[in-house]
Amino acid sequence: MSFVRKARKPRPLLIADAAPQAVEIDLARTALLVVDMQNDFCHAEGWFAQKGLGTQAARKPIPVLQALLPAWRDAGGAVMWLNWGIRADKRNLAPTVQFKGKRTADGVGYAEHSPIDHGPSLVQGSWGAQVVDELSVARSDISVHKHRLSGFWDNELDTLLRQQGITTLLFTGINTDRCVFSTLQDANFLGYDCVLLKDACSTPSPAYVTKGVLYIVQLLHGFVASAASLLGALPVVASPSSSRTKES
Repeated sequence: MSFVRKARKPRPLLIADAAPQAVEIDLARTALLVVDMQNDFCHAEGWFAQKGLGTQAARKPIPVLQALLPAWRDAGGAVMWLNWGIRADKRNLAPTVQFKGKRTADGVGYAEHSPIDHGPSLVQGSWGAQVVDELSVARSDISVHKHRLSGFWDNELDTLLRQQGITTLLFTGINTDRCVFSTLQDANFLGYDCVLLKDACSTPSPAYVTKGVLYIVQLLHGFVASAASLLGALPVVASPSSSRTKES
């Protein structure tokens, strides 16, 4: 006689430190979004660093994500990378968007080359648009390009999420008050349940800006929690060698 232990339906995950109250999430219907952890923002020779904007804030989520992502995947959670990836010809970037990227007449804008030339800034397929080496993109992950602060604008993100049966989004990455917040707001408007993992996000903006974002998120758009709490709630997944088939 032989038998194989049947897989049990995963229990909801309790994120105990979420505000304004603890929340339970369905792992099978939840995706972890990683926003803009790219060379042009996070690398010392990237577009932002060469503008003099620095990388300290942009790199802050890296060690948190290095711990969270493998555990989340091992538990069966979906990962989506939401990255700037613009057209080389910039034809879908409005003049104001292009101005905000360039700022000054002699500045380096979208799809232009910095003095240390790693290719056109944030163009799809370029070095600057790639995820930083410290974070691994798994084959099972899904990557989405965007060309606005919000990842839901004029692209396929909403369709991809709905086709995967995703109803809850966990937000990580940069910047808390810009692309992360813009995407979270649009997600809420579209009917997704949203949880901002504050220790897995960062921004160079003043502290009061982040404080305001966290206040608005938990007041209107969803919940604010920590990656540490989520990590502690994830089930311990047995290694393949621990699963046995018995015969008698």
